[in-house]
Amino acid sequence: MDRLIYTAMTGAKHTLEQQATTSHNLANANTTGFRAQIDQFRAVPVQGAILPTRTFVVDSSTGSDFGSGAIQHTGRELDVAVQGEGWLVVQAPDGSEAYTRNGSLKMDENGLLQTRDGLTVQSDSGPLTLPPGRNLAVAADGTISLLPDGSDPIGLTTIGRLKLVNPAATDLVRGDDGLFRMKSGEPPAVDPAVSLISGALETSNVNVVDAMVDMISLARQFDMQIKLLERAESNDSKASQLLATN
Repeated sequence: MDRLIYTAMTGAKHTLEQQATTSHNLANANTTGFRAQIDQFRAVPVQGAILPTRTFVVDSSTGSDFGSGAIQHTGRELDVAVQGEGWLVVQAPDGSEAYTRNGSLKMDENGLLQTRDGLTVQSDSGPLTLPPGRNLAVAADGTISLLPDGSDPIGLTTIGRLKLVNPAATDLVRGDDGLFRMKSGEPPAVDPAVSLISGALETSNVNVVDAMVDMISLARQFDMQIKLLERAESNDSKASQLLATN
């Protein structure tokens, strides 16, 4: 009885938490470069419990799905998609280095290259400011070039190169802001093998059908846990009646 109550009680609670994670993934099915979060249940003994049968069921985040999303061609000059493995480097609001697959970029009023969310994009030598010009192009290795206003149209001028890295997935951790960071806090080295596709964006890797199936499955799990609690209450009531008659 004791084991049943604790398992069902915590199972119901953390099923709702896992449902929230699945809902979060589903809500980001159209977010550029989003990586789905992966959760799973595990059993945790209650510390200091009088009875060893008391065990909690805990929902824990085991990581992220680093599978690639689909590539959608937009034709926009400042849209870039990472082809295969790799990450764009941005400066997080707290000033730390962070990594994203969202390659929808823009320039602010001063020409500073940023993401759509206003995060400063990093180059090999720091923030990148683009001068006024035309024929902007982003090469596969991240090199940005354009024809500055007032210059002779004899060739593009190289402005800088986007900082591209490819740390091991096991070394990355997702932050509350959706950006990834190194667990060690040490920035990884630039990887020249990372390749970009210009004029394209990578879609979210969330499978909408799988997410909907998971939500239905979790809803049924929650109902099952509640029924177990009701059964435990019924068994306790009947046991009390039997003891009262003796």
